[in-house]
Amino acid sequence: MRVLMLSWEYPPVVVGGLGRHVHALATQLAAQGHEVVVLCRQPSGTDAITHPTSDLVSEGVRLIRVAEDPAHFVFEKDLLAWTLAMGHAMTRAGLGSWRPDVVHAHDWLVAHPAVALAEAFGVPLVATIHATEAGRHSGWLSHPLNQQVHSVEWWLANRADALITCSSAMRGEVGHLFEVDTADVSVLHNGIEPGGWKVRAKDVGAARRTYSPHGDPLLLFFGRIEWEKGIQDLVAALPRIRRFHRGTRVVVAGGGSQTEWLRDQARKHRVLRAVEFVGHLSDRSLAALLTAADAVVLPSRYEPFGIVALEAAAAGTPLVASTAGGLGEVVLDGVTGLSFAPGDVDGLTRAVRDVLSDPTSAAARARAAKARLTTDFNWATIASDTASVYGAAVVREPRVLGRPKIATGNLFT
Repeated sequence: MRVLMLSWEYPPVVVGGLGRHVHALATQLAAQGHEVVVLCRQPSGTDAITHPTSDLVSEGVRLIRVAEDPAHFVFEKDLLAWTLAMGHAMTRAGLGSWRPDVVHAHDWLVAHPAVALAEAFGVPLVATIHATEAGRHSGWLSHPLNQQVHSVEWWLANRADALITCSSAMRGEVGHLFEVDTADVSVLHNGIEPGGWKVRAKDVGAARRTYSPHGDPLLLFFGRIEWEKGIQDLVAALPRIRRFHRGTRVVVAGGGSQTEWLRDQARKHRVLRAVEFVGHLSDRSLAALLTAADAVVLPSRYEPFGIVALEAAAAGTPLVASTAGGLGEVVLDGVTGLSFAPGDVDGLTRAVRDVLSDPTSAAARARAAKARLTTDFNWATIASDTASVYGAAVVREPRVLGRPKIATGNLFT
């Protein structure tokens, strides 16, 4: 098939797990013989002089990376205007002589160009909903920006000819929030290439000496530093963990809007010296740190899937994770890791203590998690299943959609 994908991130422009998902899916589809074009963007804050639009083939995928238009829109300050401008640039770049068989939109930020291009070409629109605005804010749409984003998500979900979510939990969330029939939503998990997380022993040793120079227990969180990731719960649990396992340290790898707030939380709990913020790491450095850690802790309050859990499993590192959203499907409690309820600091503390107290059992669970990657989270299978969704999608009869109602209370309660 001729597949046109739209994504607001694609390596090396990566914000979260979505970029890695689209890259893996696109390259695997291309390897299976499909003709894949990805419309994405140049880094935010650039312009057409410093970063002009590029059109090249990489790993079998034709990659059209559009330049930012001249308008002074800043992602962090002008999110909706910035998003609409990006969509306009994508639409112009996509309206060429090449005609796809299907348009695949990844999340709300590309809703406008995806709808426009699918209608212009007269082909089905498939949308993957990777997360929701209501989910990220625990069911509340308190500010105009939250409501605007939610309304675009609702529009994309109701306009698409076929919907995909990365977990059963997300399928239920999408059905509830956007008033769509969950029977029409396909669940296709994220995947991983396990071989990409092999590292040299000397690199692992160097990471261990860097982050735990005295041989103390080492915990790792990696991902976006945002409230919904629940890192504050790990910080709150750390004093109790250290009572039983003296000297335990936490490394926080990644960036986000809550970094300084999280530092304040560490200061409040008197563990600031035991929490190290290392920012974004290269894949090689992250893989070494992953393998060196005694456990990866994923305390998410909200998590549509949890691709970082797969990456930890690929590295062979014991997992401690909340049951939020897709994490409850990725981490099987007592089998491939240890779980606790989102926001349960006592449960988090017990799980980490169990891992550190019984490394033999922890290692056995880590081996089970790694073995599961080749069956349940294989990208070749996921790509094939995605192609089946493409093949079954048909252009629906045109529907006039009004504006969705915005709840004044909590959408989940």
